[in-house]
Amino acid sequence: MVQDFLLEIGTEEIPARFLPGTLVELREKAVSLLSEARLPHGPVRSYGTPRRLVLFVAQVASKQETAVEEIKGPPLSAAYDASGQPTKAALGFARSQGVPVEKLVVRQVGKTAYLFAVKEKPGREATAVLAELCPRLIRSLSFQKPMRWGDKELRFVRPIRWLVALYGDAVVAFSLDGLESGCVSQGHRFLSAGPVYIANPTEYFPRLEAARVIVDPAVRQRLISEQIERLAAAEGGVVPPDAALLEEVVNLVEHPTAFCGAFPEKYLELPRAVLVTVMREHQRFFPVCDRDGRLLPRFIAVHNSAPEHTATIRRGNEQVLRARLADAAFFYREDLTTPLADRVEGLKKVVYQEELGTLYDKTERLRNLTAYLAGAAGLGPEDRAALLRAAYLAKADLLTNMVYEFPELQGVMGQEYARKNGEPEAVAVALYEQYLPRFAGDSLPETLPGRLLSIADKLDNLVGCFGLGLIPTGSQDPYALRRQALGICQIIIAGKLHLSFRAMVELAYREYGGKLKNEPAQVFAELADFFKQRLRGIFGERGIAPEVTEAVLAAGIDDLYAAYLRAAALHEFRRDRRFGDLYTAYTRAANLSRTAPAREPDPTYFTDPAERELYAAVQAIREKIKPKLATHNYRSALEELCALRPPVDIFFDAVLVMDENPVLRENRLALLRAAADLVRGIADLAKISI
Repeated sequence: MVQDFLLEIGTEEIPARFLPGTLVELREKAVSLLSEARLPHGPVRSYGTPRRLVLFVAQVASKQETAVEEIKGPPLSAAYDASGQPTKAALGFARSQGVPVEKLVVRQVGKTAYLFAVKEKPGREATAVLAELCPRLIRSLSFQKPMRWGDKELRFVRPIRWLVALYGDAVVAFSLDGLESGCVSQGHRFLSAGPVYIANPTEYFPRLEAARVIVDPAVRQRLISEQIERLAAAEGGVVPPDAALLEEVVNLVEHPTAFCGAFPEKYLELPRAVLVTVMREHQRFFPVCDRDGRLLPRFIAVHNSAPEHTATIRRGNEQVLRARLADAAFFYREDLTTPLADRVEGLKKVVYQEELGTLYDKTERLRNLTAYLAGAAGLGPEDRAALLRAAYLAKADLLTNMVYEFPELQGVMGQEYARKNGEPEAVAVALYEQYLPRFAGDSLPETLPGRLLSIADKLDNLVGCFGLGLIPTGSQDPYALRRQALGICQIIIAGKLHLSFRAMVELAYREYGGKLKNEPAQVFAELADFFKQRLRGIFGERGIAPEVTEAVLAAGIDDLYAAYLRAAALHEFRRDRRFGDLYTAYTRAANLSRTAPAREPDPTYFTDPAERELYAAVQAIREKIKPKLATHNYRSALEELCALRPPVDIFFDAVLVMDENPVLRENRLALLRAAADLVRGIADLAKISI
């Protein structure tokens, strides 16, 4: 017989950002615990609102599955005497396991037979098992910021106020930090009449809906989306898709009611980004646009109260938005009275990081870094001038009233004010693009000045933090260094930029002028490992096999874009039938010569034609692939390298590499090292299995 199981954890309001991840964790850990407990079940689903986490497990068996345990005892040879009678070893083992000696069985382990005691452990009732699992499950949930309240010991995302646990019609009784589980839930905080009694799991959802709680986030999302679309259409507009805001709003309410509000049309004169930020980030409103994408003086919001209160709630929200927009309009007018260029001196009074100087110091570093990058990337005079001007103005908007009030508008307002100040468009765009990408999936800089300024800004942050030992550990990354390193890799690959990683890091380190604690070699090594990890992720997302990635990274990442091109070429070339020839030639040469010093072999010490043939092949192939490597045509270079196979095979057939004569031995190892290095310039194929 099977029954459904319900667990509801009633809490104070859970922050919206915590809910999606917690529901995933709740389901995954429930599946794991049920499996560990040998309790068969059907589909496992998790649901949640700001005031409750809900687990629903369908068709849970009434008992655990029987456990069969086999305990190994003495070898069979020592378990019975010559007459076939059990020895003390067999009798003692049977007694210790509580099994009659005649019930012991023989199992073969390798080449030896052993006695085994086979014991069956009958399954317990589901209610007893679930009563043990529920507290374990609740305590196992992890949160970024758990809290403890009163004299309680449990740490949870918010205080737990009630617990519902039902297996069919039966209450699964357990205690948790002074709370007792039962069958009484709570409806909507303001709209329900009181406690909600749940007789069994199947009636949980309709009873909660009657108490004005929609437990399923997917249902709330559908309702909100339908209401938003209908309200926007009534205003002759549309709401641009915004999955992140929609998810947040879904997790802020238990019974959603959407409404449309308005604000004075004069505020449409503000930059679009300001209006959207005020509505979206600060009020959780959905901006409304016309069919051409222009903002309308309208917004749509969602409240968690009774529909009959909508008019009052709308007025309150409109008043708050008008006040915020009035502030924004004032800040905007005030900011325009001082050009960005006149604010740069003020950066001397703003500390960038306690041990890394001021924002003015950072500006000076950016100017020098971008000057180098402009030359390395081959910028023309116009782009170079735009890049250097943007580097000078890069942090000026941080001193504006608007960015002080709305920090998320850094760069956005820099672009807006630069245009108003008459700066070239390329400068204005670069000021915005320096912060891209801001999050996973965000757009990348599209202009060359914007790309290089973004690289310089992020590299300066990374070198400074690594130089002070502020390296991300585990899930902790307070300075978002992983995102910035990933951004640099993505920008370089998307922009097809050939830049020296070592040169950039070493220059960025020197620009700090002795402020950094760690030595430059340490900083470079740690950053190289850090960037390799980011490249692993990028290559994996693009379908490049992990072993190909490792082979390419082992060959070096000084040119990040070239590393990607090498990985893509090798990934493709592995499918070529000639890859086996290249792989064999490389591994034969590399395995023996890996520890040999890199030097040119001396032909005067050759004693066999096979040596001269391999040497000639190495010289010829080196010349053939040199222009291909220079133009990053790695696929063609790999094809040329396949010609190493015949002379390498002949060499090993004809020559004793490890000759007793040390001069001959070292010269032959140098020859093999030279052959392997031709391939190793692209990838270390030893990292690949074939």
